[in-house]
Amino acid sequence: MKLVVQVKLLPSPGQASALEATLRACNRAAAHASQVAFAKDLKDRNGLQREVYTDLKATFGLSAQPVVRVVKKVVDGYAVLKANLQAGNLGPPTAKRYRNAVGTPIAFRPEAAQPFDDRCLSWQYDARTVSIWTIDGRMKGIRFACSPDQLKTLVAHRKGESDLVRRGGKWFLIATCDIPDPKVYEPADWIGVDRGIVNLATTSDGTNHQGRRLSRYRRWQARKRAELQARQTRSATRRLARRAQKERRHASDVNHRISKEIVSVAQRTVRGIAVETLGGIRDRVRLRRDQRGTLSSWPFHQLGQHLAYKARRAGVPFMEVDARHTSQRCPRCGHTERANRPDRDHFRCRRCGLAGPADVVAGVNVRERARSAWVFVTMPVPQPV
Repeated sequence: MKLVVQVKLLPSPGQASALEATLRACNRAAAHASQVAFAKDLKDRNGLQREVYTDLKATFGLSAQPVVRVVKKVVDGYAVLKANLQAGNLGPPTAKRYRNAVGTPIAFRPEAAQPFDDRCLSWQYDARTVSIWTIDGRMKGIRFACSPDQLKTLVAHRKGESDLVRRGGKWFLIATCDIPDPKVYEPADWIGVDRGIVNLATTSDGTNHQGRRLSRYRRWQARKRAELQARQTRSATRRLARRAQKERRHASDVNHRISKEIVSVAQRTVRGIAVETLGGIRDRVRLRRDQRGTLSSWPFHQLGQHLAYKARRAGVPFMEVDARHTSQRCPRCGHTERANRPDRDHFRCRRCGLAGPADVVAGVNVRERARSAWVFVTMPVPQPV
């Protein structure tokens, strides 16, 4: 499996100045190559490289290998755009976003991330330093900071490109690590996980990870955003961007902690993890106007992603099951109707009288569906006589 490790660079003022100049030069070159690719319809790597290679070296002061990385970044950008257009992520061809995307060349921010391969960047793990190409020459001895676990992962599994990133005035390297998948064990049972807003995750064991603190934090952030937006100043815009990044990091940290605990319990008890398939939830659910922002900004998908990759890394079986009626179906008798859940927190079957917390009942239904699906998947195929 692919895993990214982010380390913080600790450059001196002179090193930081060289890194900034390099990042800006690479992105100016990428913008120029993007314009050429758009004007001449050159979206393949070899064709674009033949067209712009000499110009990028002479005009922007790049060496041979950084030019190759810049061209690849441009080609990858157009490949991602094509995939988004085909998937409908930018709307139909008549939509304004679609027309703007296909009608203009891809732009690159002055400090957008720049990939470096092993010819441009080398790691000295014992000294915790890196040596990186810049337009001012090779910069050696740039210190980096990371945790012992991150360093161990880098030493054992780093492979491929590393991205140089500047964010909030700080420098980072994001390295790709190729970690072999452990063997997935045969689960003794399953843990069903119901995801929600009031309760971020509720398991079939009855463990409840509440979202009230995160809800209060997000409401407070929304009030601060409204105050800053009302000012309409350049400083307020910068502070809004920093607040948005801080809020995303906070939600991601909450999801990491929840998923880590669930995977740890599953691994310790030799069970698998099952979650609901929540794809397309915005199309299926009708909400009041004041609820739409909450649903749209809630990190359902991210929590599922964290559970999936942590389970895969630990060798824990992971499965997504159908989400229909999991909160309305009785796990004892199978009776399903909307009246079984009279309010958000409570479940009471109208047929057999089974009662309990609604989210726990939903988690139990997810677990039961995973049991049935796993038996079907592992059932031996009958051989023809």
